[in-house]
Amino acid sequence: MGRRPVTVRLARWSAEHPWRAIALWVVFVAVCFVGGNAAGLNEATDEDQAIGEFGRAQQIVDSGGFHEPARENVLITPRSGALDPAAAKAAADDAAARLRQVDGVASVGTPLPSRDGNALLLPITMSGDPDTAKDRVQPLRDTTAKVQEAHPALRVEEVGGPSISKALNDTLGKDFKRAELLSLPVTLAILIIAFGALIAAGVPVLLALSSVAAAMGLSTLASHLVPATDSTASVILLIGMAVGVDYSLFYVRREREERAKGRAGLDAVEIAAETSGHAVVVSGTAVIISMAGLLLANDALFSSFAVGSILVVAVAVLGSLTVLPALLAKLGRWVDRPRVPVLWRLTAPRTGRHGQPAQPRFWPAVLKPALRAPLATLVVSVGLLLALAAPALGMKLKFPGMEDVPRTTPVMQAYDRLTAAFPSNGTSHTVAVRAPIEQADRVHVALTDLAGKAAADPLFAPAEGDGPKIQVSADRRVSVLEVATPYASRTDEAARSLHELRQDLVPAALRGIPGVEYAVGGGVAASEDYAQHIRDKLPLVVAFVLALTFLVMAWTFRSVVVALTSIVLNLLSAGAAYGLLVLVFQGDWAAGPLGFTSIDAIVTWLPLFLFVVLFGLSMDYHVFVVSRIREGIRSGLSNREAVAYGITSSAGVVSSAAIVMVGVFSIFATLSTIDMKQLGIGLAAAILLDATIIRAVVLPSLMTLLGDANWWAPRFLRGRAATPPAEPPAPAPELVGVR
Repeated sequence: MGRRPVTVRLARWSAEHPWRAIALWVVFVAVCFVGGNAAGLNEATDEDQAIGEFGRAQQIVDSGGFHEPARENVLITPRSGALDPAAAKAAADDAAARLRQVDGVASVGTPLPSRDGNALLLPITMSGDPDTAKDRVQPLRDTTAKVQEAHPALRVEEVGGPSISKALNDTLGKDFKRAELLSLPVTLAILIIAFGALIAAGVPVLLALSSVAAAMGLSTLASHLVPATDSTASVILLIGMAVGVDYSLFYVRREREERAKGRAGLDAVEIAAETSGHAVVVSGTAVIISMAGLLLANDALFSSFAVGSILVVAVAVLGSLTVLPALLAKLGRWVDRPRVPVLWRLTAPRTGRHGQPAQPRFWPAVLKPALRAPLATLVVSVGLLLALAAPALGMKLKFPGMEDVPRTTPVMQAYDRLTAAFPSNGTSHTVAVRAPIEQADRVHVALTDLAGKAAADPLFAPAEGDGPKIQVSADRRVSVLEVATPYASRTDEAARSLHELRQDLVPAALRGIPGVEYAVGGGVAASEDYAQHIRDKLPLVVAFVLALTFLVMAWTFRSVVVALTSIVLNLLSAGAAYGLLVLVFQGDWAAGPLGFTSIDAIVTWLPLFLFVVLFGLSMDYHVFVVSRIREGIRSGLSNREAVAYGITSSAGVVSSAAIVMVGVFSIFATLSTIDMKQLGIGLAAAILLDATIIRAVVLPSLMTLLGDANWWAPRFLRGRAATPPAEPPAPAPELVGVR
């Protein structure tokens, strides 16, 4: 007998030395977590995240060394009718006097009336680090609330960057806390239903949580090579729980199945390692390849996502090959305790003919169309998926703007009143100019002229107060002009105002100045440039992921056809998910039921991230199902019987894993922000489609139609067939003889 696979040798050692394996895993997780915390997190800077012309504008501004203090405003408006100027001035004077006494206020400006005279704005400059202003803004808000109590006839509100950031952080913090609190019990509840026993349900969650903890520490260490972003930890949690539960679910179900056949504990663990353990390694490799594709996007956000995801998947694979066999060996039949009476009767492994697990009746019934009429079933199911994917051709990409933030908080309602009364405080473009010091005066004249021309254009909002404010760096080399637009950031008018600045106004104003360098940035520019960045990088990432996944699948299954069909089916799944997202979110029909305001677009970063996540997670199911089909082929079943055996024997575990993912991802759809809603619904819908229509209808019909051609490969790829199982699996009785 040849040398056993490494998955089997690792599992055998862990099963024979369970306490050592468990202790080593605990030490590994602790060292990773503690070491990461000790090293500290290195977060990506604005320079790391610079993309396109927006990034160049940010770099020019940063080179000027400007000190930008945090700014707040007290907005005074009437509760109804016209504003009483005397009452408004009295309220502004009261607010100014009180705020000057507040620790953290550097200065209070002169009250500024709106153009229509129906609002008064009192500017406030905060002291200290602007990055921490949101943590120090509450005393200012409390003082403004006291002013409001003293002047009940008016509406006195505080609004500004720090107060908006604080309100959003509070809202999102509550959202994510609720999601985290819900995800664990939802996952446990689904696993209890799947296993019918509490310990068996707890083992996958334990592996997933420990993998996430270790990966968090490792990603903190890795951030000193690839800087992390604010969302890296959330991605690690999302991916880690998904793959950690999946891998251990595959493994535990197979071990229980083998014990139900009468295998001894160590033998059951060994067979699970040879089958499900091998599938875990292959699917983990496929997920890592998909996530590595994000590195080709060449931006800090996706690079941090890639590193975090790769680490958590690698740790989850390692745990499933080491500590999981040790736990199963140590628990033995205790893994099926304590049993949930009704659920246990429904989910406990049963044996049928030849000592094989008894086949359920549901999945053979679902499979009959694919096995009886594979061509018709394939054409109809693929046609439906392509129809669902078709709307993706009209996908539009945009960043959400301030107008898309939930208006459930008073500060966002105040923001709407602020931008209505003072349009220049809303959406704006940043014109950043760098030139030799001797050209400083010419640059100032050019920017002043530019501001005047923009003020006369309806696409732009005129500056409030004394005219355009041009910031000049201490060395006079860098000048910055803010040009406001009265339109919301994601509107077509805002995009047109950006293009007019970039293509006409700015080049015309600065033409002829020697050595000048300029760029137009701002929120609208960030959205437009990042969308173009995604369009440019998506084909490269897709090609990389498809090519490497093809090679891994071809080498694993020794079949070019299996590799090609894997790619096609996963592309079909991703395309259907894209189309569904466009149908739901590029319109208003689902806004009420799902609780969102349509931005008539998909969030810019989502398509690229969604592709690699879906492609990676879909390969989990595909590898597991095709591995079962290949087991049937190698044990002597016909192709049709092997397909029936592979689908029916894996359907339960694939369905359970998919339901866990759909449940967890659906929780994200309940969050307040549009990007989290789109992410949650996109992932949940895609996993549901993949585990049902793709794996239970399209895959069996395609593999039945191809027959023996499924396993074709050139001579150099064929290799030696693995030794078949000692007991050939029996096909589902309902499907024997199906022609």
